[in-house]
Amino acid sequence: MDHIKFYTMLYQSVLTHDEILNMVQLASVKNKKISHLSFSEKRRVHFARVCIQDPTVFIFEEPDLNVDMETKRVFLNILEELKNKKKAVLVLTNNMESAITMSNDVFRLGDSGLHKVEMDEEVIAPVEESERVEELEETSYSVKFNKVPTKVNDKIILFDPPEIDYIESNDGQSIVFIKGESFPSIFTLNELEERLKPFGFFRCHRSYIVNLQKVREVITWTRNSYSLVLDDKPKSTIPLSKAKMALLNEMLGLK
Repeated sequence: MDHIKFYTMLYQSVLTHDEILNMVQLASVKNKKISHLSFSEKRRVHFARVCIQDPTVFIFEEPDLNVDMETKRVFLNILEELKNKKKAVLVLTNNMESAITMSNDVFRLGDSGLHKVEMDEEVIAPVEESERVEELEETSYSVKFNKVPTKVNDKIILFDPPEIDYIESNDGQSIVFIKGESFPSIFTLNELEERLKPFGFFRCHRSYIVNLQKVREVITWTRNSYSLVLDDKPKSTIPLSKAKMALLNEMLGLK
């Protein structure tokens, strides 16, 4: 990995060659030529090069596109380190889950311009045991076998709740995802949350509702960053907020 060593000397980096390799998890392949590295490892070389250059503003375009989990974790750790150093970082991505996982300040560029995505999290108040029992009893009697209507052109398509993988809010429009396909819903995210609670759906983030039966993994990227990996065809990943992570742990008995 002489390429990294050259950049370290060229830019007079305060980080040593070995420190850089450890930071991007490339120490185990330091004797390999870059041309022999995997796509994800090459992306980590790129991260290392940018960190060595230490620009005034860090700009990353689609940093986690088509990379493995380890590389995404490396990048999130780099972002955490840059944040601690008060560095300015701009990440450009088409993936909302990635944007939410990477930052608390997310903006969406649409036809009407640049708009901030609301990210405030509600505070979860402690619930008394009696209230939990009443809630469970109320839920058990409120189960309804309602289909969820979506609209495509002039057609209304009805889906059974178990078919749904997750739902995302996009500029006020709720999008229902089923087997990798997306369908706009006629309901708001809040309405869908109430409608789908009896079927095991969970508001994992302000902008997302997930079918818990479709969740395969819970990934901890950093101490404040989490994702859910679904057992659907595209192996979708969706964000899990810190507050909702605590609630999910409690639901799973992992307090």
